[in-house]
Amino acid sequence: QVQLVESGGGLVQPGGSLRLSCAASVRILSINTMGWYRQGPGKQREWVALITRFGIEGYVDSVKGRFTISRDNTKNTVYLQMNSLKPEETGVYYCYAIYGTDCWGQGTQVTVSS
Repeated sequence: QVQLVESGGGLVQPGGSLRLSCAASVRILSINTMGWYRQGPGKQREWVALITRFGIEGYVDSVKGRFTISRDNTKNTVYLQMNSLKPEETGVYYCYAIYGTDCWGQGTQVTVSS
């Protein structure tokens, strides 16, 4: 199993930007897929983005053109750059990895509010 530690959440105004980080306890080149989910207050957990070990990216339609997932193999870290944030995107953002089994981080809070 891999340990995942997220960081980078916080309070941002609508239209603002944040970059989330997810540091893994193993070499991320050994992980098939990593990505992000989010869960807003009173909402179900929603898949947001993924990146494979080959660099293939995927996004939920609502964030296409605004969010970018990337990876730094030397730091064993995956990032989620979020631009033009909206209030409805407030929630806890979770990093995940498919590494034999589904592995999850503890989550980082993102609040989009004026």
